Amino acid sequence: MSSSMQPVPRRPLIVTTDPDLLDDLLRLTAEVGLIADAATDAASAQRFYETASIVFIGIDKAEACVRARLPQRPGVILIGHHEDRLPDWAEADDLGVDHIVTLPAAEPWLLERLASSDVEADGVIVAVTGGRGGAGASVLAGALAITGARFGMRTLLVDADPLGGGADLVLGWEHLDGLRWPELSGASGKVPAPALVDALPGRSELVVLSWDRGEPAAVPTEAMVATLDAARRGRDLVVIDVPRHVDETTAVALRSADRAYLVVPAELRACAAATRVAATVLPHAPSLSLVVRHPGPAGLTVKAVVEAVHLPLAGAMRTEPLLAKELERGVPPAASGRGPLAVLCERLLGDLAMTRLAVA
Repeated sequence: MSSSMQPVPRRPLIVTTDPDLLDDLLRLTAEVGLIADAATDAASAQRFYETASIVFIGIDKAEACVRARLPQRPGVILIGHHEDRLPDWAEADDLGVDHIVTLPAAEPWLLERLASSDVEADGVIVAVTGGRGGAGASVLAGALAITGARFGMRTLLVDADPLGGGADLVLGWEHLDGLRWPELSGASGKVPAPALVDALPGRSELVVLSWDRGEPAAVPTEAMVATLDAARRGRDLVVIDVPRHVDETTAVALRSADRAYLVVPAELRACAAATRVAATVLPHAPSLSLVVRHPGPAGLTVKAVVEAVHLPLAGAMRTEPLLAKELERGVPPAASGRGPLAVLCERLLGDLAMTRLAVA
């Protein structure tokens, strides 16, 4: 999956070298649960400029941005503090500025503008479930998350199955500090995306929301809604490992997903079980498609699995003999970027990105 095929989130962009102005704008975006991109000059701003949900150009960078001939676009705001010298409108017109505002007077207006739905980030949500117990859904979910992060996507892996082994264990991250589901079970309403991300265990571009080793407990529906809302606003990619049993909370997760995958080994009994799982999942996830693990013990083909389960094929992968041993050693799946699982994950994320670009 090339970097050009990654889903492009729409985040606010801040262009300034004024540390006080940057701090104020980061504080305001965080108050409405958004994560902003920041650039110190026009050259570094260009990669975000046209896709940003809204652009704040500091008065200190107005002249430099005019010289750089940044393309005109809607949603550009020239901003500074009340003591700054305001540029004339000729310079603002060259930038295509919609508004010139100063802080702190403009804070209420900016908060309202930032909170409007057309400036929220638009992360991709993928759900993964298994056709039977031990099908490999948790491993595929973890591998998708690892692959997304490896390609620079800000990624969240959500373990929605309280009876599973734990997504943090799949990654080998059970010893990392951070909140688990039991601490977040009371979440409701709009959770600030940066606060969610900062509270979770993670490394580099990937954070994980999993379970502790205590007694299993269901995730309240309100907590799942709030978490996925924050995740879509604050992450480029969200991967949810969902249980085969569809309760109200699982249904919320499935309905939130842009794409859902059902993992099925090439085995006769797995196909029979997967058919029943598909019947319960499909009403909530019309995008559901198959990922087939092969070869099976009796030589069942990928085509035969597709015909038995009556779902479109998203991809197939050969079983990796050393994968189980690596997982036991705490090595995350697909971490090396090599092997059938890594190749499949790159293709699935690439296909999803291309589909979204075509729709856009």
